[in-house]
Amino acid sequence: MPNSHTRLSSRAVAFVLAGGRGSRLKELTDTRAKPAVYFGGKVRIIDFALSNALNSGIRKMAIATQYKAHSLIRHCQRGWNFFRSERNEFLDILPASQRMGGENWYMGTADAVTQNIDIIDSYGIDYIVVLAGDHIYKMDYEMMLQQHVDSGADVTIGCLTVPREEASAFGVMDVDASSQIVGFMEKPADPPGTPDDPNVTLASMGIYVFTWKFLREVLLRDSEDPNSSHDFGNDIIPYLVKNGKAVAHRFTDSCVKSTPEAPAYWRDVGTVDAFWKANIDLTDFTPELDLWDNDWPIWTHSESVPPAKFIHDEESRRGMAISSMISGGCIISGTEVRNSLMFTMVNTKSYAVLDHAVILPYVTVERSARLRNVVIDRGVIIPKGLVVGEDLEEDAKWFRVSEKGITLITQDMLDRREAALS
Repeated sequence: MPNSHTRLSSRAVAFVLAGGRGSRLKELTDTRAKPAVYFGGKVRIIDFALSNALNSGIRKMAIATQYKAHSLIRHCQRGWNFFRSERNEFLDILPASQRMGGENWYMGTADAVTQNIDIIDSYGIDYIVVLAGDHIYKMDYEMMLQQHVDSGADVTIGCLTVPREEASAFGVMDVDASSQIVGFMEKPADPPGTPDDPNVTLASMGIYVFTWKFLREVLLRDSEDPNSSHDFGNDIIPYLVKNGKAVAHRFTDSCVKSTPEAPAYWRDVGTVDAFWKANIDLTDFTPELDLWDNDWPIWTHSESVPPAKFIHDEESRRGMAISSMISGGCIISGTEVRNSLMFTMVNTKSYAVLDHAVILPYVTVERSARLRNVVIDRGVIIPKGLVVGEDLEEDAKWFRVSEKGITLITQDMLDRREAALS
């Protein structure tokens, strides 16, 4: 065991589960896994889990990949290649590869760890922090590790505090006064309150801390169970709540905030509506998620591109952006941009108007287009004069319109529209 002067994070590995498709993001995950989806003008979703680990002092990381992993693997190779093996630090990418014989794919989240037991053994670590690779938040895992050791828990589970009326959408924890979990329920109709506040419920974040030696034994037992789905949420956690000591760690205890009064920010951007809103929220005067905090940076792969450029200054042809985030390499040529977020190398042409638009990298917006409440996928060329966001019934003929009226545009959709109209 490490001595009292050693940070627990130095003896831990962050194991990131990044194999999910994220089908609720619709066409945004047609060519990439959800953790590889762009976010915030510059980063990918997985960068939050990896940056939290790095900033917490964890310099041993493993990423289990599965669905359409090329974009994710390429991003990690380019943006997270600074670890030095001679200092016993690394980022391992672990695709499903029939390591245990039999099945090719990871059968569940727990199986993704089980299939790599021999590799994790070689890391020489005492603790494993199991993370979902598809959420937006800032958190110091060292504090969760400390609670895990101090409480003597078999598993420590990261938990969000949510209003009871909203908790039916989550797997929720029933805890006693010492934060030990006495019950685990998946999306219950009547969620339990907490001992200190009956109006809130603790919901699982999908973040787990284990002593590796203990988890190893549990996973091997689970792998022999023909009735198990080999999943942490469905099998491992309920088993440990019933037969071991499971302890809840409140996100509010380790959430990283730039000011004490800031809210504890956590988002699942798993739908087009949630993805659009979380990105647009960054354009607020004081966004709840602080990407400008140098004390807890979100690391990523940064392309070498020129600064953003704004050109033309005539009536109705003025390159301007108000309450917006514009990334490097963008050229705003005679376009009016409001409350929008543009990723790298977006090029917009004269007389276009963009309002509440989330535009992924390498998009071109041709002249006189008017786009409102949209998400535009990478590399799309918006044709001259296209109007989206003013007639949702017309938009839905060609594009994906969400429940809340956000229109997702991909190049395939535009190509089908052009073919139909020609």
